[in-house]
Amino acid sequence: MNEIIMKRKSIRKFDPTALGESVLDTVREQIRNCKPLYPDIKYSVKIVDKAKGAFGINAPHYLAFSSEEKDGAYENIGFIGQQLDLFLSSSGLGSCWIGMAKPEEKETSSLQHVICIAFGKPAEPLHRDISAFSRLPLTDICEGYDERIEAARLAPSARNMQGWFFVAEDDKIICYRKKPGALLGFIFSKLGAIDMGIALCHISEESEDFSFKKETSAPDRKGYIYAGTVC
Repeated sequence: MNEIIMKRKSIRKFDPTALGESVLDTVREQIRNCKPLYPDIKYSVKIVDKAKGAFGINAPHYLAFSSEEKDGAYENIGFIGQQLDLFLSSSGLGSCWIGMAKPEEKETSSLQHVICIAFGKPAEPLHRDISAFSRLPLTDICEGYDERIEAARLAPSARNMQGWFFVAEDDKIICYRKKPGALLGFIFSKLGAIDMGIALCHISEESEDFSFKKETSAPDRKGYIYAGTVC
């Protein structure tokens, strides 16, 4: 398994010192090299220095993600953002998804703000042993066997809800996410879709040839929403 997937963690304490321009240029280059889950969905990723709604996570920089409103947009952002999260962790930088954070300056394009990732030099241990992960067992999140699902199991999720379920059959992984409850349904629907994209990023990292599509004949699963199928 990808070494960074096995040891990454969400960093919540940062050195307030701004990163040098050469480091930020490397991050910008990585942003340009990200592969979207849905190439037809317009999105943007910007580096900003200030964000509101970060709930006490004070970082020198934030990645601000925006997208057009379209089916699959949130999964797309999760997929792209987790590529950057893994890159930052592999580069010795800390990062943390922050669901409610927004840049202090208003978005000037037609794209809608989605989510932020805080990043910078960590002021706490950057990595952890795999035994330190607090995750549900595979038997709670999947049926059938595909070794790539273990990478998805280790993916971060909002409030560590781990609201995904996978069915492995015929060299495919059918992907579902939990239906949100009525209370704060829109917020958790959005975050659950982003989490699905994050998990799919981990699956893609473990795939020699990754492809993802929505099938018209996918079976329903009570309490879950069909997200798509890894082929």
